[in-house]
Amino acid sequence: MNTKIAILSIGMLVALASPCRAQRIEAKNQVLNVGQVMFRQPVVVEYELHNKSSHDISITNVRTSCGCTTVDYPEGYIHGDADFTVRATYDAKTMGHFEKQIGIYTTDSNEPLMLTLKGIVVDEVVDYTGDYPLTLGDLLVDMNNIEFDDVNQGDRPMAKIHILNNTDQTVQPIVMHTPGYIIAEVSPSKIRPGRSGVALITLDTRKIDDYGLTQTSVYLGRQPGDKVAPNKQIDISAVLLPSFNDLTEKELQQAPHILLSTTTLDLGPFNGKKKLKGEIEIQNVGKSQLDITKLQMFTVGLQVSLNKSKLAPGEYAKLKITAMERDLRLVRSPRVLMITNDPEQPKVVIEVKTE
Repeated sequence: MNTKIAILSIGMLVALASPCRAQRIEAKNQVLNVGQVMFRQPVVVEYELHNKSSHDISITNVRTSCGCTTVDYPEGYIHGDADFTVRATYDAKTMGHFEKQIGIYTTDSNEPLMLTLKGIVVDEVVDYTGDYPLTLGDLLVDMNNIEFDDVNQGDRPMAKIHILNNTDQTVQPIVMHTPGYIIAEVSPSKIRPGRSGVALITLDTRKIDDYGLTQTSVYLGRQPGDKVAPNKQIDISAVLLPSFNDLTEKELQQAPHILLSTTTLDLGPFNGKKKLKGEIEIQNVGKSQLDITKLQMFTVGLQVSLNKSKLAPGEYAKLKITAMERDLRLVRSPRVLMITNDPEQPKVVIEVKTE
């Protein structure tokens, strides 16, 4: 191994890249998150790399974004289609979050392969002390359902799923099938047997196109390349609301206001019936037009119809709700969601009860 490296800024690392020849080495994981690191206790990680070309190459240079990171890499030639390892050490002399870049240059290309090492330096490692009541594949977790409630455009709320490696092998958990508005990262990247980690799930509301309810499912695998399966599923929902922060006091006084006959619709027992029906009366008691822009169901098993979505001041509308016995058997809390332009109630949730 050779540890002679150059130190450059991230911008210089990128600027030195040449677009003429694409890099022929690849990393199994270009980003490694080591999670919590004790202050002044250097942390070492290994990047598993592969020479995907058919001929021998060698590493000509390694550049890092600061002197706090040193790198060991193979000397001499790396054969075609061969695996090799690059080891990075971070000195952990600065408290707080860190994210360091490493550029690997080879004889095959002037464009570097960029690697990232990240984590957080702490003076005391804090472990999760709660329970892990749920199983996702081979891993134990504390939750498999995330609700991002009442968020506005531009928000980036985050949720945590605590993970316990209950296997006898080191795992590298990965959150699979994430849509563009979900950012998922597991810390640390590798979890040893009997140890815990956390999956950080961030909602990027800037990438959600419309107000109201958005639902999706992602999957927790034990390693990259793991297969998607129902027993690894994590359900994620978000309710994006319009913002009325820019309204003046006068505009608020002239705003619409929604009034419902009830927000809990009790339809009673099915008693052998396949369907139950109910009705809710809606009135605009404000001073300008009320717009019901979204009408959605949180779960299956409900059908809804609204005879009018725009109500002048004083005007009424009727919301009809039908509960389907067959579909509601496995539903815990059937609910209906409305999004409105009422600054005081942009979100209205109607709970539907059956016996």
